Amino acid sequence: MLRLIIFLASVVLWVHSSRPISHASGVSAENLSFHGFLQANYDFRLTGQQPPNPQGGDLLFGEERFQLRLGYSNEKVRLFTRTDFYYDHVANRPSIESREAYAEGSAGAADLRAGRQILIWGIGDLLFINDIFAKDFGAFFSGRPIEYLRVPQDAFKLDVGTTGLSAEIMAIPFFQADKLPSNSSFVEFDPFPGVPRTTQDPSVALKNTELAGRIYGTTWGFDTALYLYRGFFRIPALQPNQISAPTLVTETFPRLAVYGASTRGNALGGVVSAEVGYYDSLDDHSGRNPAIPNSQFRYLAAYQRQLWEDFTLGLQYYGELMFQHDAFLATLPAGLPSQDQHRQLATVRLTQLFWNQTLRVGLFAFYSPTDQDYYLIPEIRYSISDNLWVAAVGNIFGGRSTTTFFGQFDADDNLAITMRYEF
Repeated sequence: MLRLIIFLASVVLWVHSSRPISHASGVSAENLSFHGFLQANYDFRLTGQQPPNPQGGDLLFGEERFQLRLGYSNEKVRLFTRTDFYYDHVANRPSIESREAYAEGSAGAADLRAGRQILIWGIGDLLFINDIFAKDFGAFFSGRPIEYLRVPQDAFKLDVGTTGLSAEIMAIPFFQADKLPSNSSFVEFDPFPGVPRTTQDPSVALKNTELAGRIYGTTWGFDTALYLYRGFFRIPALQPNQISAPTLVTETFPRLAVYGASTRGNALGGVVSAEVGYYDSLDDHSGRNPAIPNSQFRYLAAYQRQLWEDFTLGLQYYGELMFQHDAFLATLPAGLPSQDQHRQLATVRLTQLFWNQTLRVGLFAFYSPTDQDYYLIPEIRYSISDNLWVAAVGNIFGGRSTTTFFGQFDADDNLAITMRYEF
């Protein structure tokens, strides 16, 4: 696979240096864009503990990756593709992943994009309320570059801008669930250990097309937005065929609607942000089905400030307020962990730059006072040149219980090393 990467890179660099021009077709070098990177990324378990039937042993993740980004644009249309070619040392096989492939065009104040794309909303720093699009938490917890937290989705996106106010509407015809850490690599809590599972995704039908919209603008110096989403929970709900002694568990994705708002602006010597969202669990308003998440109100308050030259502090406080909590407790099967009515989470981000901003040392920390668990992400990154950088990222988990969100990964502390050459 390494030979394949070197060959592809050589071909690509040759094409890039030659820069042919086709006058007959009207396509010139100025219409084309060509970029990408070569990357090596390895992640090692630090605890020595492994799940049953581990895949890869203490190597949680290991690959060499070649990404190619190609673009073409003229006055009417823009075409863009971002494709990854890589060799996975855990699965021991090569693969190809299409990260983006879309066409977009403009008509007056409207822009339409159709195809595979990365969808991002909201203002949280690694905390998501109105950003209800697909995530890859397995990639995130194993120290891959942050861009791989986002899972590409096939969608139509319409942007309309007017003076002082803009709108964005999305239609997502094909459902994409969140990608969770694999139990063949991570030691994690399983409420139904050893029970066979099947997955029931929402069918591809017009009625199951996810719809999302936001209206945003600037009010009194603050960037403010209103959000609306109608679709499905992306983390699966577990439906056992029987509670006492299940022989099959079905992973389903209940219907969900989200109504939210956010605002961000300069205040108190820094940047102040706030975001809220009401999660309407459409399949269980009563809260009496223990297999379906209850409705929630989620909120986030954040503050970011540069305390001295090249040092930045970021703080966030996040909460989830569960509705019908009494009904949740009354119907919770024996042996399954409970949840607080008001789950809370605090984060801090510390970033210091050195050596003309070529060396970055940082720490991102999650701590939940209700779950009493934590997740620490120390990072050091050095830019060897404008094109070449190397980074080391730690992922450290812990908590009082192995059933909480971060506490369940207590045995999965790991260290990731990444080197990337960009062109």
